Amino acid sequence: MMMALGMFTFGLPTIAYQELQRTTEWRHGSTSRIGTNPASQFLGRGEDTITLPGTLLPGLVGSPLSLDTLRLMADTGKAWPLVGGTGRIFGAWVITSISETQQIFFEDGTPRRYEFTINLKRIDDGRTDMLGSLTGIIGGAVRGALGGLL
Repeated sequence: MMMALGMFTFGLPTIAYQELQRTTEWRHGSTSRIGTNPASQFLGRGEDTITLPGTLLPGLVGSPLSLDTLRLMADTGKAWPLVGGTGRIFGAWVITSISETQQIFFEDGTPRRYEFTINLKRIDDGRTDMLGSLTGIIGGAVRGALGGLL
């Protein structure tokens, strides 16, 4: 396992990212002053984002269903705990965007290669009602796919 977002794990069987780009900002307000440099005041922490670009090769590495699962998680608007494969806890994060490019197609139009980018934003304001449950999403998707047989 490379990383887990809620109960979704990033890795070779699901979806593996090739790079992790993290940007953390801090806010500083500025007030102009006559005859000297502007006065600056620290206003607190700003945005904290992670970008995960990668390649998906169905049959070799990953499954396109993983992108669908992540989209379902994003549809809830909930924050998910993000934990690295080493056990490092990153906090609670929301999925802000997923982009996908399909390439090199089989005769029936099935892509052999997917390029993707997943963007996450940290949401740590102590609101536990924002945390999501992947179990409910997967259960609902399975029930829908099987026509309510479960």
